[in-house]
Amino acid sequence: MATKSSQAEAPASTPDSAQATEATGPTEATPTAAVLLTGLSRLEQANQTVQNHVYAAMGAGVLPLPVVDLVAITGVQLNMLRQLSKQYEIPFREGLARKAVISLFVGLGGVGIGGVIGFSLFKFVPVVGASLGVVSVPVISGMLTHAVGRTFIMHFEAGGTLLDFKPRVMRDYFRKEFSSAKESVSDMEKEKNKAKGIKT
Repeated sequence: MATKSSQAEAPASTPDSAQATEATGPTEATPTAAVLLTGLSRLEQANQTVQNHVYAAMGAGVLPLPVVDLVAITGVQLNMLRQLSKQYEIPFREGLARKAVISLFVGLGGVGIGGVIGFSLFKFVPVVGASLGVVSVPVISGMLTHAVGRTFIMHFEAGGTLLDFKPRVMRDYFRKEFSSAKESVSDMEKEKNKAKGIKT
């Protein structure tokens, strides 16, 4: 009787359970497994991160105080690169990121840093200038943020890091992304303003 009892209490091991163990493999949490749990690939997550920060940059561009809006927009873009670096498991260095972004902007000429600063300073002008600044800065800052994000995603997808990022090499791609973002960001801004009851 004792023998039968011990046999009954012994855990059953079947070919099916053994095959299931072999099929599932190790149960350690890996970056790939974490991504699969969200239902999104790493690239899809990165693109979502960029889109979220485009909205944030557009919101920062609405700030009524000149220069303050520029500081806020820069902060949004650096935070975006910080999150992208984390998603791609790349060490983030704010100094390198800041220099890379500024260098990309310089490559755009007057449309880059100069354009955002110019429209931001328009907010000093009563009524007309303030209105122009509030409408233009969000769109341009959104376009710049989109282009920065997409450029770094392409670089990270190719196995690059912040250390080997070469802004001069990436400027043509950055310009292309900046131009392609104009229509989509403008539509995003119109939808946002429409929801708030603002006519543009």
